[in-house]
Parts: sequence; C-alpha cells; structure tokens
Amino acid sequence: MILALIYMPQRPEIGLMDPLADFLDGPRARNAFLLQVKMSPPWSIKVEDDAPLTVVAMLRGSAHFRQRDSRSVLLKSGYLLLIRNSSPYILSASPDEKPTYFIGIDQTCSGSNGGDLAQELRTGLRTWGNNADGRDVMLVGTYRSSGEVGDILLSSLPPHLVVEQASNPIVSLLLEEMDSNGIAHASVLDRFLDLLLIHAVREGTGKPSSTDHNWLSAEQDPAIQQAIRLLHSSPDRPWTVETLARRVGVSRASLARRFHDRVGKPPMAYLNQWRLAKAADMMDDKRLTFAAISRQVGYASPFSFSTAFKKRYGVSPQEYRRRQSVPAAPEAGLAGD
Repeated sequence: MILALIYMPQRPEIGLMDPLADFLDGPRARNAFLLQVKMSPPWSIKVEDDAPLTVVAMLRGSAHFRQRDSRSVLLKSGYLLLIRNSSPYILSASPDEKPTYFIGIDQTCSGSNGGDLAQELRTGLRTWGNNADGRDVMLVGTYRSSGEVGDILLSSLPPHLVVEQASNPIVSLLLEEMDSNGIAHASVLDRFLDLLLIHAVREGTGKPSSTDHNWLSAEQDPAIQQAIRLLHSSPDRPWTVETLARRVGVSRASLARRFHDRVGKPPMAYLNQWRLAKAADMMDDKRLTFAAISRQVGYASPFSFSTAFKKRYGVSPQEYRRRQSVPAAPEAGLAGD
C-alpha cells in the first residue's frame, strides 16, 4: 500500500529493526471503534471507556481536552490528540465546562440523569452529536487493545500527545471509508486508523527530552540505538552484556552504564521484557506452538519460557492464550450501526 510506504518508518540499510517501526507493529486495530462527533456549544463529554489507546482528530472548530488534574489543552482544527492510557478524560467546548454527556465501557452513552442517549444523539452512519451541523467536529478512534509490545511503546509516551498540523490525507481517507460499506470495510478502517496512530507517534516523538528514560531517548546515543536494534532483530540469540558490547564497539561497563542511563533499565532486563512481550503478542497465532514461540524469543526450553512468562504476566502461556481467544462481547451503545 502506497500510504504505508509514505508513513511507515524506513528500515535501516544494515537490515536491523528500527525500534520505532518494531514497536508500532504492536498496536494493531481490530474492529476499532470509530465515530465522527458533531457538537454545538455548550457541550462537554466525559469519557470513561477504559480504552488503552485513543486517537482524536479535530476536523472543524475546537475543543478543550483535560485529563485527571492536568491543565486544559486547546485542540484546534487540524490537531491530532493521542491519549495513551485508560484514565477518564473530558472533551468540551470551554475549558471548565461541567460534563453533560458520559461515555462508558462498550461506548454506552448517558446524560446527567443516567438516561441512555445513544440513539437520541445519533445523527448518521458512525456519526453522533447534539447537532448534525455542529460547529465543533472531531473524529474519534478507540483501540480495544494495544498488545504487549504496544504497551512498551505507550509507556514511553506522555499520558497524552498533541500534534499540530494543517491537514492530514489519512484523516480524509478515513472519513471517506466511514461513509462507505465496501468489501473488508472494518479491516480497511482499522488499517487507516493504524496509519493515523503511526503518524501521530512519529510526529510527536521526533524530539524526546534528554531527561526521558526509555527506548525513545536511546535514539540520541548511536551505540545504544544499535544495541536495541540488535536485541529486537535477534531476540533468540544468547545475548550477554559482553557480546552486545562487542557488537556495538564499546566496553561492557560503558554499554551497561549508558544503556541504563538512556533506557532506564539494564540491557538484559530490557531484553527479557522485549522477549516476553513479543511472545505474548505471538499467542494470537494459533499455528505457533509454545515450543516454537519459546525458541523464537530465545528461551532454552518451553519450561523456562513458561516460568518467565508466568512471573511477568501472572498466568501461564496456556491461560494467556485461552483468555485472548475469548470472543469480544457484542457491541453496544454508540458502537452499533
């Protein structure tokens, strides 16, 4: 797909994985919730849907965003907002307006008195609001899950990220697809939403702070960047700090110190986190046995893999896969067309 070539990060010529591209392979939309919201002032929406990841594109007018006790952020037309945790947040016409609409889990919608407003405020296909011709219009894309690799990415980002831009062709394509009902409609919407997420992360993380301690700040140190690319590209290798240091051309002590300073944890602790996150996301592929997964992520045996996995996630690989296989609940509230 041409858009993928435009917006996906370029792979390094040396054949190693670009860390950002690798992490962005994690959050993949699967039947994501997409809605165009059209509002006329006064309005205020409190969202408590427990979603791990939400992308908001301001299409027209403006909105104020606030989360927890943070200061209100003004979103102007063309702005992209990435919300990377499940904490409740408010979108409103003015900074301190009291919520009058409430969005809950499964996109249920209620008013201040608790009454269901999902159908009352539906203004069209995947469109909702208090006025079909409202001044303030936004596109909201909500992920049902982000994956374990995606969670590593998200934990490196601030609670919310705002990207200022004049226009975005992906948003236009998303809106066009939302108005259609062609073949593989849901999958096409998911992929466009993924591209919008990738664009927001790339634009919003171009200049990480020197005080950050995560994989993003590793880009500022060529040796640590190279070390992470090696670990990502070959997690099955029997890495040690010594072998990793030799590959990137620095001393063991220097690598250990600089890696911890940049990433916030020792190289082998990072490798262990990466191996298990990759393994967890591989559970979706039922064709892969646990023995095959353990080999691919660098564990000597399924037993050692199972022990490490349970210590990390609190359940065995078998139980984790079983839970991932449970069908999602039927869509309700705003999610139903």
